Amino acid sequence: MAQATLAITMPEQVWVQQVSTAHPEATIRVIAAVPGSDSGFALIRIAGPDVPSVIEDMEDHPQITELSLAQWSENEATIHFETTAPLLLFSSRDSGMPIELPVEIQDGEAMVEVTGSRERLSELAEQLDFFGLQYRIEHIRERLHDSQLLSERQQEIVVEAVRQGYYDTPRQCSLTELADHLEIAKSTCSETLHRAEEGIVKEFVGDLPNVEEEPLEDVAATPSN
Repeated sequence: MAQATLAITMPEQVWVQQVSTAHPEATIRVIAAVPGSDSGFALIRIAGPDVPSVIEDMEDHPQITELSLAQWSENEATIHFETTAPLLLFSSRDSGMPIELPVEIQDGEAMVEVTGSRERLSELAEQLDFFGLQYRIEHIRERLHDSQLLSERQQEIVVEAVRQGYYDTPRQCSLTELADHLEIAKSTCSETLHRAEEGIVKEFVGDLPNVEEEPLEDVAATPSN
């Protein structure tokens, strides 16, 4: 499973780009959303110094066909609305890639989290291009279930290595002593540990921020584990 964080710039002709860039200090957080056949419905929370003006601009926009206030204060409002231009929802629907909520939009840019197969992620990229949505990859990595990270045998040997003090500083157990304890050949013990350590280290590095990742367009070409 691939997990990606995308910064998506909305097209200039779309209401959310026009409204959010007109009020760059406002944050629009999409709490819930569902696409229809020709429109989309969403529940959003708007926060900022000029919320009434943001709402007024939404009410006046021709792409907003219905709007109702669920909660209201001077600096925050929760709104349910319908729009004829839910491009993110259409991209998600047509690619089969769910978008994780909430989605935060500010100054024309949406931060989107998605998790799915590499094929679906590639299809999402195609749909974003189709609807004119420009995107920048903030983070992309292979997400493995914890049980997939190490094989059962690798887990057994790593756990025993920790118990015996192999990873202590100073080391309390040598590789030879660990292999003897496990009743396996030293070479087998070394190879199994190395493969386990490779998986653990790569998983750790994949979680680090600002680590260069492969392009989104290429994810479908990379074999899945």
